[in-house]
Amino acid sequence: MLPSKIGRYEIVAELGRGAMGVVYRATDPAIGRTVALKTLRLDSSAISHEELVRRFQQEARAAGALNQRNIVTIYDAGESENTFYIAMEYLEGQTLAELVRQQRTLHPDTIAEIGAQICAGLDYAHRHGVVHRDIKPANIMITGDSTVKIMDFGIAKVEASLTLTGQVVGTPDYMSPEQVKGNRLDGRSDLFSVGVILYEMATGERPFVGQSMTTIMYKIVHESPVPPERLDSSVPEGLGGI
Repeated sequence: MLPSKIGRYEIVAELGRGAMGVVYRATDPAIGRTVALKTLRLDSSAISHEELVRRFQQEARAAGALNQRNIVTIYDAGESENTFYIAMEYLEGQTLAELVRQQRTLHPDTIAEIGAQICAGLDYAHRHGVVHRDIKPANIMITGDSTVKIMDFGIAKVEASLTLTGQVVGTPDYMSPEQVKGNRLDGRSDLFSVGVILYEMATGERPFVGQSMTTIMYKIVHESPVPPERLDSSVPEGLGGI
């Protein structure tokens, strides 16, 4: 059942849900602004209550400090009736995952433009000590005016912090080798994920595929992908080289 309010925010509709919570379209009645309200359910058994809360608070601090056109803006964060929430910029458009599903491959000029905007947002975040750690097409929104927005710094970590030993966080298909191995990460890990996205936009295929997460993770660490121009001869040499 849809809640009527969370904190001061009036809930309009559910936008999506994941393992850790639900995202709603909501209204801030104080100023009449439409927001995307990301909430954290505290009944998940995947990790401890303390870890859930820590991750959510970390997202608010890390993402809230970033102010760049290619990064979703965070307006507010708080807690209401044992539910944590983050109010962020509401976007209309489609995710890069949806675009690739529809078109399979994109024109090289489109790939270059999308890639440049993703890199601009990540460059800003990295210069401010924030690593996203989960760059993937589903976390990239393309608005009606073709602005690319990076969403969900939900598992971002300040660069100076240490990765928990043995803990792998992120989407396996787009992970860097360092992330698969549970090593300490910096911005280069995000750039590896961008490379995977560029490959997928150019060929319609992911560079590392397998029947299981274990197989995919093994290939990321130990194998080189098939050059994209072998899968699609129309891929420009310069793009394939990236």
